[in-house]
Amino acid sequence: MMNGGLQVSDELLGTFAPIIVYWMYSGIYIMLGSLENYRLHTKVDEDEKNLVPRKDVVKGVILQQAVQAVVATILFAVTGSDNESTQAQETSFVVLARQFFVAMMVLDTWQYFMHRYMHHNKFLYRHIHSQHHRLVVPYAFGALYNHPLEGLLLDTVGGALAFLISGMSPRASIFFFSFATIKTVDDHCGLWLPGNLFHLFFRNNSAYHDVHHQLYGNKYNYSQPFFVMWDKILGTYMPYSLEKRITGGFEVRPTKDFSRKSD
Repeated sequence: MMNGGLQVSDELLGTFAPIIVYWMYSGIYIMLGSLENYRLHTKVDEDEKNLVPRKDVVKGVILQQAVQAVVATILFAVTGSDNESTQAQETSFVVLARQFFVAMMVLDTWQYFMHRYMHHNKFLYRHIHSQHHRLVVPYAFGALYNHPLEGLLLDTVGGALAFLISGMSPRASIFFFSFATIKTVDDHCGLWLPGNLFHLFFRNNSAYHDVHHQLYGNKYNYSQPFFVMWDKILGTYMPYSLEKRITGGFEVRPTKDFSRKSD
């Protein structure tokens, strides 16, 4: 690819484009965070319920992204010859669509089972995964705030498996992982905006994931970042409703049918 007359490799873009996209897209939601009529939690709740300062969240995300960049660099170097021969062939839209779908299924499957295990293993939850749940009220740039080991196991390894099993090229990975990054940030944005296309095409969205961050939904709605398939199949899907708050915004609540079933 060419950029201002300088040649930038697909591998370099595949490594750093998702990082740049993460902060740019998060920045948009930071600016929209003052829209109280679309928030899933009040600003007061965000300030009072979250158990970690924002500066620590930023540090944690940057650390995870640094690890991802190192792993991506190694992965591209190891698979370089195979990807060059694949990329030399013209890739059809159908092939790209298949690769993206396979990558989405692999990433969802890996993250569901690893995520669920980290909740059910008391040691892993207490010492590793609970760090992400310090954000009781999710917000956009906290999407990748995790313990470094969790970031490596869930996101980095999951992404590497999706890349390898789908057979996509470094160029295709630029678009896939940038899209996955946008989707993940959107799921943690804490807003329910009208016209959001993710809400139209995916049941796994900001309200769905907000359930998981609350105490009542801690053992439900593990799926991320695309589909709710595994939650539906394995009985960990918690249905919910969105209700208007008198003070403005929305509140996510489990449905009455589910509450009676749980009792």
